Amino acid sequence: MAPDVSIIIPNRNGGNTIGACLEAAFASHHPDFEIIVVDDCSDDESVRVIERFPCRLVRLSNHGGAARARNIGAQHGEGKILFFTDADCLLNEDTITKVSEALAAAHSDLVVGGTYTRQPADDGFFNRFQSIFINYSETKHASHPDYIATHAMAIPADTFRTSGGFSESMRPMLEDVELSHRLRQRGIELVLIPDIQVRHIFNFSLLGSLRNAFQKSMYWTMYSIDNKDLLADSGTASVELKANVGAYCLSWLLVFLSLATAQWTWWFAIGAIQIVNIVINKRLLLAFCNADDILFSLRAVMYYLLVYPLPVGLGAMVGVIRYWRKS
Repeated sequence: MAPDVSIIIPNRNGGNTIGACLEAAFASHHPDFEIIVVDDCSDDESVRVIERFPCRLVRLSNHGGAARARNIGAQHGEGKILFFTDADCLLNEDTITKVSEALAAAHSDLVVGGTYTRQPADDGFFNRFQSIFINYSETKHASHPDYIATHAMAIPADTFRTSGGFSESMRPMLEDVELSHRLRQRGIELVLIPDIQVRHIFNFSLLGSLRNAFQKSMYWTMYSIDNKDLLADSGTASVELKANVGAYCLSWLLVFLSLATAQWTWWFAIGAIQIVNIVINKRLLLAFCNADDILFSLRAVMYYLLVYPLPVGLGAMVGVIRYWRKS
């Protein structure tokens, strides 16, 4: 008899996290599921770790990327529901049960998503910052999200297969956004349920956080120009973040203008810009402040306002240049 849910996990050199990922998945309270791990030509100890668990392991002979691994996992899945997650994500014990209940109660074609817990699986300032930032951004418009992310995406198997699956020619990191947009154009509803959560293992240092922000901004900018929705309020590519980057760039421009002209009145304009920026971002800043750790909250607010816009802005600029050169 076919299982209720097929959990599909792509893996590429995830030896440090895939064991914890599978332990969490097999600890699920849901009574009827299977787990399929698609290894995308790992050259670390991933396969040895995966083989310790009673899951189905599919090994690819050529490296093809996460989208291809997910599509192949879906081909092997026998469940009525396909649940996609990542090799560095830890499911809660009730995650799969909530997914199954949400889709069983649906009266039409529906794609259900979840988000990260506010507290990540690993300690550290940059990990916690990222988890809160993503949790806030993805749950802000839970009833009508712009996309469902593959760290917690549930879709009826028939719906996924008739959609054609993930685009394997898509730019990295955005195959879930492209699939979500394509499904929505077909009239399929996207719903994010904040209680469906996974804990993410980030392992971020300062450099890792900055690099992640740069890369995501670069690829997202290229995709958004193509998709003609550059200014859309889309999950982590939020209006708040775009306003923050704009305020950051404009403020530095006025700083240099003030120094060049020796006119200190420009600083009043800088202050006004930052006040407007804080008002626009107040809900996200409050999310950082609700972390029950005053030192973390202060650091998170300062990092978001004074440092984080730099890699995001540079990534967007490089994305525009790469898109223009490619065009």
